[in-house]
Amino acid sequence: MTHYQSNLRDIRFNLFEVFGRDELLGTGPAPEMDRDTAETALTELDHLCRTKLSESLIDGDRNPPVYDPESKTVTIPESFKMAYKAYMDSDWWRLELTEELGGVGTPPSLRWAILELLLTANPAIYMYSAGPKFGQLAHQLGTERDKKIARHMVERQWGATMVLTEPDAGSDVGAGRTKAWQQEDGTWRIEGVKRFITSGEHDLTENIMHLVLARPVGVEGVGGPGTKGLSLFLVPKYHFDLETGELTGERNGVYATNVEKKMGIKVSSTCELTFGDGEPAVGWLLGEVHQGIAQMFHVIEHARMMVGTKAMATLSTGYLNALAYAKERVQGADLTTPAKDAPRVTITHHPDVRRSLMTQKAMAEALRMLVLYTATQQDKVWLAEAQGRVDESAEAVNDLLLPIVKGYCSEQAWQLLGSESLQIFGGSGFLQDYPLEQYVRDAKIDTLYEGTTAIQGLDLFFRKIVRDRGAAIQAVSGEIEEWLEAGGPFEAERALLAKGAEECGMMIAHMSGPLMKMREHPTEVYKVGLNTTRLLIALGDMVCAWLMLRAGEIAQAKLDEGGLDQADHNFYAGKVAAAKWFARTRLPRLTAERKMAQAVNLDVMELPEAAF
Repeated sequence: MTHYQSNLRDIRFNLFEVFGRDELLGTGPAPEMDRDTAETALTELDHLCRTKLSESLIDGDRNPPVYDPESKTVTIPESFKMAYKAYMDSDWWRLELTEELGGVGTPPSLRWAILELLLTANPAIYMYSAGPKFGQLAHQLGTERDKKIARHMVERQWGATMVLTEPDAGSDVGAGRTKAWQQEDGTWRIEGVKRFITSGEHDLTENIMHLVLARPVGVEGVGGPGTKGLSLFLVPKYHFDLETGELTGERNGVYATNVEKKMGIKVSSTCELTFGDGEPAVGWLLGEVHQGIAQMFHVIEHARMMVGTKAMATLSTGYLNALAYAKERVQGADLTTPAKDAPRVTITHHPDVRRSLMTQKAMAEALRMLVLYTATQQDKVWLAEAQGRVDESAEAVNDLLLPIVKGYCSEQAWQLLGSESLQIFGGSGFLQDYPLEQYVRDAKIDTLYEGTTAIQGLDLFFRKIVRDRGAAIQAVSGEIEEWLEAGGPFEAERALLAKGAEECGMMIAHMSGPLMKMREHPTEVYKVGLNTTRLLIALGDMVCAWLMLRAGEIAQAKLDEGGLDQADHNFYAGKVAAAKWFARTRLPRLTAERKMAQAVNLDVMELPEAAF
């Protein structure tokens, strides 16, 4: 039996009943992706995940890729190869590409809804399949030469990587030491060592295109210190004919010099890559411009959205696995019949199990709404680009939400998978007989890569709130305020949301205060840094509570209309219950969080290291 448990009903509810995404389908830049086609895509990929893609998740964990230190190559397990091939043969990856590159015009919201299914079944498949998506970026930002390379990446389905991190630099990308020298033929020679490179080496594709940040040497005006001195290069694993894409058979000078032994998501080969050790690593400057960090941020932002979606998807399947187990597991008597000879009941009858299940259900559905609400902002950007204009407001709101999607989704999923989903199984959850122990291990990385939660918090406050003077957060707050003023059901929960929004506003105002004192007292900024993660989680709670109550309002209207079959009635009743539960259990915490934020002082920063 597959571990894979999807929630197509909730995905459709969000897409079409809450966010009205069907209005974008079959028109404008998505003429071929109408509502029926979208429904078919969801159904067919769900079937593919259930039958061919999900099974190798567990085998890939038990039998991870094998690294050969002599040839510096990685062999992927056969079961995963078969699953990967099934996905690539299905052509669903083309939904992320433009028609010019053989794609299908698809709103971002539908793309992420569909990708949730793949990220539920076997997330490493998506990570290994990055070549065409990265080819899209090379086509968008590149010269005519780069566009040729991009077409090879798509048509030949090459792999691809984003190569940022270095052993000594870690998250400080601007401290990278990898260097690049321009050659007489216009190519560049790259030298350096990179670490934690996802899909850095494997035998799934004939070639791998590495997108490498390096510091140019000997070119006036570029290559200086920090991130601004970095440029982005296309560096292939194998040399190839630029016109045809055919491999020449010669290896380029980039090799995997180590494969990490990891806690989870083991089938994904995370590599140390060494460039130019013994033989030249040759590449091309993307777009022939030295704008590496700006170019790479297109990849980073997509990766952060992917990580948040992956985290949500894993929590959702974890909850649904726990729910299925709880419905079958008979243990103990009902609390209302404590006699020794009372009949035993399934654990869904026990109050704390119900608390746990509703906590998981509410959070999994809230995270799905957060992802799709963010994707609706991307829809606006996508639509504007197709019409030859710029939607600056949608771009700003999307930028604001991305660190919340990545940070909030990953933290909530990691915590609930271990503390609630696995716990439902009791001691059995600690065993490999059930998928939860792997889910927990696989999920932890989501709080770490593509920027830790702490980095997301710093990005959220300093770049996404302070830098645009609060315009984006005011836009979101304005939507919430407008919804509250419109009135409707759930009076008590609406009051909690209004109070929660006020607390978040006070927290942001309090955190802005120390910035005014930094010139005379530089250490005041520490007070901000001590609160940025707190603010990220608080804003996640506030936005998700609003989205859940919006969904609950729609569900309540359906219940009031009547005429539903039993399945629909149960679904909508569950939506109402989850909305109320989320608001009642998450929003009251915001008052305490605001008080703790205001109480922060410099004591912990002034404490000697030796005291820790």
